[in-house]
Amino acid sequence: MTSLKRRVGLSLVAAATLMSAAAGAHHSAAMFDDSRVVELKGVVKELQWTNPHVWLQVTVDEKGPRKEWSIEAGSPNTLSRTGWRSTSFKPGDAVTVRVYPMKDGSAAGNFIGAKFEADGHTLGRWN
Repeated sequence: MTSLKRRVGLSLVAAATLMSAAAGAHHSAAMFDDSRVVELKGVVKELQWTNPHVWLQVTVDEKGPRKEWSIEAGSPNTLSRTGWRSTSFKPGDAVTVRVYPMKDGSAAGNFIGAKFEADGHTLGRWN
């Protein structure tokens, strides 16, 4: 009976260890204020097509000095299934981007949608 208890105990410890590693591998979206939508007009600086999340860098002309915004999107795999490509945003593209902003007010947000000024096409949720 002691051997069975030992195996069950070790199995529980192993399962708990694996679950905690998986939980820590992904972060929360708690830093974004999903009760507000901010619309940014700017120029694409860079699209970082990397795992685990794609990042869009946009230079925004606000009142005052230009500000670079870091916009987090989904994974390349997920986004490619919705029509995105690593070339979807090119440096110099004029865009309007909608984001859920950071709660702390920093120049970053969670991607909602984008509209390209050149031809009006959109990516993400725009309507």
